[in-house]
Amino acid sequence: MSSLSRELVFLILQFLDEEKFKETVHKLEQESGFYFNMKYFEDEVINGNWDEVERYLGGFTKVDDNRYSMKIFFEIRKQKYLEALDKHDRSKAVEILVKDLKVFASFNEELFKEITQLLTLENFRENEQLSKYGDTKSARAIMLVELKKLIEANPLFRDKLQFPNLKSSRLRTLINQSLNWQHQLCKNPRPNPDIKTLFVDHSCGQPNGARAPSPANNPLLGSIPKPGGFPPLGAHAPFQPAPAPVPPLAGWMSNPPAVTHPAVSGGAIGFGTPTNPAAILKHPRTPTTANPGMDYPSGDSDHVSKRTRPVGMSEEVNLPMNMLPVTYPQSHNYQQDDFHKTVARTLSQGSAPMSMDFHPLQQTLLLVGTNLGDIGLWDVGTRDRLVLRNFKVWELGKCSMALQASLVKDPTVSVNRIVWSPDGTLFGVAYSRHIVQIYSYHGGDDIRQHLEFGEVPTAHVGGVNDIAFAHPNKQLCIITCGDDKTIKVWEATSGARQFTFEGHEAPVYSVCPHYKENIQFIFSTALDGKIKAWLYDNLGSRVDYDAPGHWCTTMAYSADGSRLFSCGTSKDGESHLVEWNESEGAVKRTYQGFRKRSMGVVQFDTTRNRFLAAGDEFLIKIWDMDSTGLLTTIDADGGLPASPRIRFNKEGTLLAVSTLDNVIKILANAEGMRLLRTLENRSFDASRSASETVTKPTAAAKAAAAAAGTSSGTAAPAAITAMNGDSRSLVDVKPRIADESLDKSKVWKLMEITESTQCRSIKLVDNMRSSKISRLIYTNSGVAILALTVSAVHLLWKWPRSDRNTSGKATASVSPQLWQPPSGIFMTNDVTDNNPEEAVHCFALSKNDSYVMSASGGKISLFNMMTFKTMTTFMPPPAAATFLAFHPQDNNIIAIGMDDSTIQIYNVRIDEVKSKLRGHSKRITGLAFSNVLNVLVSSGADAQICVWNTDGWEKQKNRFLQIPSGRPSNILDTRVQFHQDQAHFLVVHETQLAIYETTKLEPVKQWPVRENSAPITHATFSCDSQLIYASFADATVCIFNASSLRLQCHILPASYLPPNVSSNVHPVVVAAHPMEANQFALGLTDGGVYVLEPLESERKWGNPPPAENGSTSSLSAPPPNGASSSDQPER
Repeated sequence: MSSLSRELVFLILQFLDEEKFKETVHKLEQESGFYFNMKYFEDEVINGNWDEVERYLGGFTKVDDNRYSMKIFFEIRKQKYLEALDKHDRSKAVEILVKDLKVFASFNEELFKEITQLLTLENFRENEQLSKYGDTKSARAIMLVELKKLIEANPLFRDKLQFPNLKSSRLRTLINQSLNWQHQLCKNPRPNPDIKTLFVDHSCGQPNGARAPSPANNPLLGSIPKPGGFPPLGAHAPFQPAPAPVPPLAGWMSNPPAVTHPAVSGGAIGFGTPTNPAAILKHPRTPTTANPGMDYPSGDSDHVSKRTRPVGMSEEVNLPMNMLPVTYPQSHNYQQDDFHKTVARTLSQGSAPMSMDFHPLQQTLLLVGTNLGDIGLWDVGTRDRLVLRNFKVWELGKCSMALQASLVKDPTVSVNRIVWSPDGTLFGVAYSRHIVQIYSYHGGDDIRQHLEFGEVPTAHVGGVNDIAFAHPNKQLCIITCGDDKTIKVWEATSGARQFTFEGHEAPVYSVCPHYKENIQFIFSTALDGKIKAWLYDNLGSRVDYDAPGHWCTTMAYSADGSRLFSCGTSKDGESHLVEWNESEGAVKRTYQGFRKRSMGVVQFDTTRNRFLAAGDEFLIKIWDMDSTGLLTTIDADGGLPASPRIRFNKEGTLLAVSTLDNVIKILANAEGMRLLRTLENRSFDASRSASETVTKPTAAAKAAAAAAGTSSGTAAPAAITAMNGDSRSLVDVKPRIADESLDKSKVWKLMEITESTQCRSIKLVDNMRSSKISRLIYTNSGVAILALTVSAVHLLWKWPRSDRNTSGKATASVSPQLWQPPSGIFMTNDVTDNNPEEAVHCFALSKNDSYVMSASGGKISLFNMMTFKTMTTFMPPPAAATFLAFHPQDNNIIAIGMDDSTIQIYNVRIDEVKSKLRGHSKRITGLAFSNVLNVLVSSGADAQICVWNTDGWEKQKNRFLQIPSGRPSNILDTRVQFHQDQAHFLVVHETQLAIYETTKLEPVKQWPVRENSAPITHATFSCDSQLIYASFADATVCIFNASSLRLQCHILPASYLPPNVSSNVHPVVVAAHPMEANQFALGLTDGGVYVLEPLESERKWGNPPPAENGSTSSLSAPPPNGASSSDQPER
């Protein structure tokens, strides 16, 4: 349905409401699905009209649409069930249980069993969770509050909870205007026309014999007659009711909207969650044109009331190249700090930028591809160009002779698109001549050739126009499209081609992979204006649609993936920027403000789920996503081309824009300027300290300088498997501000933290007399810390949202609360004897923080993190679990290290051990998965490391640690944890830290503990893998630069422990915050838990040590065997 047809429904709703057709109003609301009347819904819930409540809801959502919808229907049916029980109507309760609630059993069988057991109670309030249930009226009111929150959060109700702001009797007014217009067109207009029907157009009859109505009742007196000039319009209006809503993509395929211009998709136009998506897409049709009998006025029509244009805009004006920026009045309140008005950096690329992309995690790293085929990598914070590579075919011999000859004859190649992978470990370059190249990124200036797709045997013939990354079937893939009218999907590790999609009849211009719920798909646009959609199969396209402009169109989602936009330019230079209504497959909003004839293909971008930007008329134009009028323009101090290239960073603080003189300008808003000033201040401070004469460096600085190894830039991000057994995907990691621009000759000083005023620390309050902490972990959301004590009890601290902590994330500045559910129970592990302190304790947290799997020498327990209830127990001793790790691709698969030296691969869903791995001689002490290499690395109390293939679970390699001879060892626990690059891992032993390369199983960096020094008790990577936090038995904490294993910061016990603490108290476990790279927590032998952060003025734990011999490799070779202890830094 077109946007005007949708608006017509709202006008009919207003008319019906004014005419008091109450039942019809709500019926149309429900059938159209356009407006959810919350007041009506509230009344029906309070009155307990459950059948009407569900019928009305059914017009907007179904039970299995998403988790919000499921929760809404569950709460309603649960309330209906409890009311039947409260009336002691058992037969009614059983009927509700069987007909209404059983549908939820497949999603949560335990909950359904618990609900069923309520039938056995005389009063369901005997159930602990229902003990506070009051009377029916209060229970409905409480439930209604929860329902409203769920509805407001449900994306299916977006834009359906607010009725448009209309003047009263708007439909009558429009009809009167139409009649006025019809009367003006009459060949013989009569002064007092008699209009008796709306079913046909008005036409004045011949003058003779006509009877004129009384002037008092004439509806045509004045330009817009009073609404009361017509008799009431009954229910039989000449308009058809709107069809019921269809699943989002189905609306595009089987019921295309009637729109006045061809429709376009910018990407996935919403696959909902159908059980058989292919069936929904089976019958694509090209949309019909608008009904000629209903000619709605357009925004440019002059014969209707004029649409107000933004200030300063004229239809025919030609703007000069350096037009001053204009801000347009809007109803929203904006701060100038929101806009990227300041030119903060000017980067000289040397050739014209064609495509740019900021790193997904490191907010100041910018990739650039140019018209000469060059690629550049810039650190915009330091203004340094880290990498410049000219175009070169890596393996020319694999190209066809025709391509080789053509490259020799005309070597000119342009970059069409350059883009990072979602985790920033790879980036792809699509060239104008047949070639696609994939690089791997290892931090700093370290980029390496990874894959090249040439013309033979599996490439595009002609130019490659676009490239993107996606994760179909939980596997990273590369998607390309080209002049040969095909789209191809490649496996990102090996480069194997997985799919070739054929069906376009013109060169494919762009691709946009996306997913909705569990369905992955790709949208593609071609130069003939056609849009097609593809699932990852060989069944052909599911969509055949036309884009506005019928030429170059690109697509993008808002940052949260909830709103879809597209921008296209026609061959005549007409540009179209629109938002799509995914549930209907129709244009929801068309943004105004483009030049009548754009002088190039307009590029656009989105930021912060709030703004749209496009390069047009030598300016950057900004729109609010919720308003069609132009919000403001930015001229970037002039010098922009007619259609500049633009790109925001992920946080929306920086905006890169191309200029006419091959320069890239970095524009910043207020937050972006603060980020860049921080970098400048640190560079200045480092310069100033370097210029000072240092006469007596400290002993620690001397020792640290002597141990200086190589230093690298920021490491590539990926998923981390932490040593405590959780597997997390790192998103929204704050940018690491590195001082890699410092001159290597400048003096570097080890940061020493000796007292509490030099850092921020807080002890987590524990009202219980807790015993030693054995395991410690942050939740994946970063809002809580979970500890497991040697008494087999779990403790959970949560940080509440407050004025001092608006994010609700863990911080050392605000005290958290020791949390318990209302039942007051604790999560307590099963134990085998009366002395659990002698057992080995382990746990692993699910990715969504809903469950924790834990063991303390007895059975393995699965706990619900919300209720603390034990969901199940399994694997009783003998052979107790000593380490747990979730499989990164399947939470139902768990690797369980045992005290009998075996590793069991266990499927929780079917309660079955799939494989048992044997290779260690003592108990398992560490497990870590690499989801890139598809391996499991294990460590044991035998000081051995083994690498297992996760496809067949065969052992690939094994190696024993080199333990210094003559050194007594009491712990012999070896832990392993993968670096973000998923190719290297950290090994922690009481005698050493080491970084290993996985495929060769060889150490590339080592840091042995000095003789007579306290042993290491635990260590872990920071969330961005740039630092290693290590705790020692003398209660000191050392922070190492991860790329060089050089000591960067030394924290003494007095800086975080109170003075009266026993000298035997020390940390036994370290946990790193999942999003704040400079925050970590310590679990101590006395049961204390501390959170530490640097001072706000410092913001990080010292500076990275300088590189040695100019080396810039991220991980260099280990020190030679027999290196003297003096080579190691003092602690």
